[in-house]
Amino acid sequence: MAPLVPTLSRSSLYSKLSSTFIPTPQAKLGTLSCISLIVNKIIGTGIFSNPSIIFKYLDGNVGLFLSLFLLGGLIIFSGLIIYLEFSLNLPIKNGGELNYLLRIFNRPKGLIGCIYSFSIVILGFSSGNSYAFGKYILFAFTSEAYHENISETYVKLIGVGCITFCIVLHMKYPNQGTHLFNFLGIFKILILVLIIAIGGLVTIGFIDIEPTTNFTNIWQFEDSISTGSSASVYNVSVALLEIIYSFKGWENVNYVLNEVENPYHILTIAAPSAVLVTTALYFLVIISYLIVIPKQELLNSGVLCAGIFFNKIFGSNITSHLLPIFISLSNLGNVLVVSYAHSLVNQELAMNNYIPFSKTFQNLNYALLLHWAVTVLILVGPPSTEIYEFVVNLYIYPGTWINVLISVGLIYLKVNKKTENWNEYNIIDHSQTNDDDIDYILEQNESDEQEPTFNDDEDNTVQDFNPRNRSQTSDRMSRLSISSSTALLPSSSPTTSKKIIKAPYICIALFLTANLFLALFPFVPPPNKDSMIIPFWCFPVIGTGVLLLGGVFFYVRPYFHLIFGSIHDVNDIKYEDEYY
Repeated sequence: MAPLVPTLSRSSLYSKLSSTFIPTPQAKLGTLSCISLIVNKIIGTGIFSNPSIIFKYLDGNVGLFLSLFLLGGLIIFSGLIIYLEFSLNLPIKNGGELNYLLRIFNRPKGLIGCIYSFSIVILGFSSGNSYAFGKYILFAFTSEAYHENISETYVKLIGVGCITFCIVLHMKYPNQGTHLFNFLGIFKILILVLIIAIGGLVTIGFIDIEPTTNFTNIWQFEDSISTGSSASVYNVSVALLEIIYSFKGWENVNYVLNEVENPYHILTIAAPSAVLVTTALYFLVIISYLIVIPKQELLNSGVLCAGIFFNKIFGSNITSHLLPIFISLSNLGNVLVVSYAHSLVNQELAMNNYIPFSKTFQNLNYALLLHWAVTVLILVGPPSTEIYEFVVNLYIYPGTWINVLISVGLIYLKVNKKTENWNEYNIIDHSQTNDDDIDYILEQNESDEQEPTFNDDEDNTVQDFNPRNRSQTSDRMSRLSISSSTALLPSSSPTTSKKIIKAPYICIALFLTANLFLALFPFVPPPNKDSMIIPFWCFPVIGTGVLLLGGVFFYVRPYFHLIFGSIHDVNDIKYEDEYY
């Protein structure tokens, strides 16, 4: 019997099931869009500037330089496999790590969600790339002599314009926003391909420039670098930390799975392909830099290594204007996808009542405005560049502790897979859904008076669609969500034979070790600790403190509501399925 395909008519039983769990067709993201979500977040400014910084930390050791980039690629692939195992064992929904944490730490209800929400809402901003966009736009349209004297005020104003443009685009013209970040994702890949192609042409002698000797004695350290320091265990550790940070963004599509056209295909094919392609391009770009740029120029330069690269090929006149445009467009792509994905996570947090004013932020427009407000506050608030860079770096740090919890939690689930019913991904064909389950879902739908509503504008979007009744912990609801998700698949699509990706223990161990390193290493005093304006320990202490603040919020929140009379008992604050 061919599977029944539900229509969008609300009088249909199956359409009621699908409308509870499936986003509107206008909101679906295809393969290219999901790849662009990952590519745009990974490729920002880092690949154009960080390699020279990392090379200095390693004292010009080319072999170690390339090896650490390979190690960074292995670490993020281990993380990707871990995330895939969680995604394919849980209902398809937005939120990414939130859903994985809820599967592991579900008591007391709401605690882990509040902890996670503080890291996402407070530190999940787009300030860094908005600021960089403003800086490189000014670089592109001013003379090189003026670069040192560019006003921070102008940079921040353009940065505010960047995030405002992205938020308005997502709110009013979401389809055009998707087309734009698709274009920018392709554009970024082409820029990296151009750098790789130039390196190849130099290698075969088609482009006549003086050859380098970077690949002679690749394991040799230079005697000294411009700072007077040599490679040490501390410097190598900092280099590895910078490399792992440069791959941030590989998990971006996991945040928006409710908006994806074919989540199984995206999770098992598109996402790994995007990460593989980006990692390979990164590595080949690094090799191209080493082919074209002599070692001493990389070590002694305080400018973008991509700037040195293009100067040697195209000359300084073209490079001084063209490269900043490339980088600013790269920053714009990052701001577009981060603001989109994190706003959907904000909405998901509101759906589960993890944040104040949750009913307001269940509307995606307001969730987008929340992301805008935090980004602008961080962008314009810090009085100095050093304080600003310090705050922006906090964006990454709490995620390391989240990944530690997820890795440890997955080990627990795998060890106790029978009692936890883990790795039993049984997709139930919708035609086999029993009457009791259907009655249960319809009863839940009828108990909520709010129906999904859509804009009357020509470009209908998911902005005003507030999905309800999505239990985070009910196994029965989880089975039905998976079942109803398969209802829209073509009749030729398998509904009962989809595979599970199981993360090997060696991948979990590598990812766990790497994140423990990222979480604990910032507590190690650097050699120049006495000359630092901001104490080295502030970075990890504040990052960890934000997570702990989420726990404090969970326990203090009921008493705050009691004081203002909005509840009559501390147990009246509800989370997740009890909140609906």
